Amino acid sequence: MKRALITGITGQDGSYLTELLLEKGYKVYGVVRRKSKADYGTVEHLKKDIEFIYADMTDMASLIRAMKIAQPDEVYNLAAQSFVATSWEQPLATAEINAIGVTNMLESIRVVKPEARFYQASTSEMFGLVQETPQTETTPLYPRSPYGVAKLYGHWITKNYRESFQMYACSGILFNHESPRRGMEFVTRKITDAVARIKCGLQDTLYLGNMDAKRDWGYAGDYVKAMWLMLQQKEADDYVIASGETHSVREFVELAFRHAGIELEWSGEGIEEKGIDKNSGKTLVAVDQRFFRPAEVEILLGNPSKAQSVLKWERAVGFEELVRMMTEGDLARVSGEVAGNGVDA
Repeated sequence: MKRALITGITGQDGSYLTELLLEKGYKVYGVVRRKSKADYGTVEHLKKDIEFIYADMTDMASLIRAMKIAQPDEVYNLAAQSFVATSWEQPLATAEINAIGVTNMLESIRVVKPEARFYQASTSEMFGLVQETPQTETTPLYPRSPYGVAKLYGHWITKNYRESFQMYACSGILFNHESPRRGMEFVTRKITDAVARIKCGLQDTLYLGNMDAKRDWGYAGDYVKAMWLMLQQKEADDYVIASGETHSVREFVELAFRHAGIELEWSGEGIEEKGIDKNSGKTLVAVDQRFFRPAEVEILLGNPSKAQSVLKWERAVGFEELVRMMTEGDLARVSGEVAGNGVDA
């Protein structure tokens, strides 16, 4: 039985990866931080199948202890301060977790079990002010947020340990990947939750930032398969994992409302742009400058050809199916909450 240690196990990717590994017969250990109240996040339904270890990415001694307990064959580092907007408000904490934390994990592996295979969750945010489109494994990196900068350090220290100590250490440069398990603070889930609440009469308007920002969106359940595949290769390497297509925030909004039976038409430009319900004439979407980033990433578009040829990785869920899946999930949840509270929606 293979053994895997996952940091960040309670997040979106952690839950999908745990399900995949359990299906493959792994013994799964999950690193969690000590809190006053136990919070298993998205792995609540799997907690009986996971052995949890209390540790923190900023405390190397605790990570060494976790390694000694788990004795893993594979380590998946998914832990991060993962919300880009927060990285401007907490740049030092973001650096401690997303940069130094990766070094702590790599050192812990090197001290306890250097033959363990290591996966680092890198990000398309490292491309930032893109130098070429589409982006590949060799595209120059130009991060535009403290989050992207910290992740860039984590990416390069992983490569450095691979080359310096001959460790099996690789990075997956994952482009935006979403699901019904995505945190509410992320724009995709903010959209689908708002659509459900508007549909049920619990919210009037969805406020967003840059509607023209374009992202390469995929399904998290597909992307964790690529993480596993990276650690099954003969030699460690880095891979871009992406859908190969890009869509604007505006497109995501339109599709989400359409899946809820609401057709939008747009009026105005820039901060005056509004999304209006064609039937009722009500303004359902508006722009709020508070949600603009200090330095914007305008477009991300990945080229996954290396992963497709070497890993034989393919995605199963397309953009429209992803938006439908997320919208239907939030519609079901919000409708259930309304019914449970006896609210007349």
